[in-house]
Amino acid sequence: MLNLPTIRYLVQDESRIGRKTETGRGITAKGVKPIAKVDWPREAFWLYGVVDPVSGWHWSQTHPHLNQTHFQQFLDDLSRALGDSVVVMQLDRAPVHRAKAIQWPENIIPLFQPPHCPELNPIERF
Repeated sequence: MLNLPTIRYLVQDESRIGRKTETGRGITAKGVKPIAKVDWPREAFWLYGVVDPVSGWHWSQTHPHLNQTHFQQFLDDLSRALGDSVVVMQLDRAPVHRAKAIQWPENIIPLFQPPHCPELNPIERF
């Protein structure tokens, strides 16, 4: 009997999580424009993740930036976590996903969704 690998369908996306200064209105006399110093600290990190929409299985990692190097690390670690499973992974057409330098692991098959269609990716609902 053949021992075939498990084939799975995963959806992938990433989100920036962090702090950004909010600005709002200031109370002043009529006709006086308020002057205030605004600091724009952007302490953030990126959460890269995949979800199996059928079973609910999920896997994620945090990285300091969204770039080719960190996406490659995410793919390599995901590939090891999947073991013998072969995955068809749906993702958007972000430049980092389509970088020519990306070396796709043998057990991950990318499936790029059409441009400007985030509603087609089930992970957008999480």
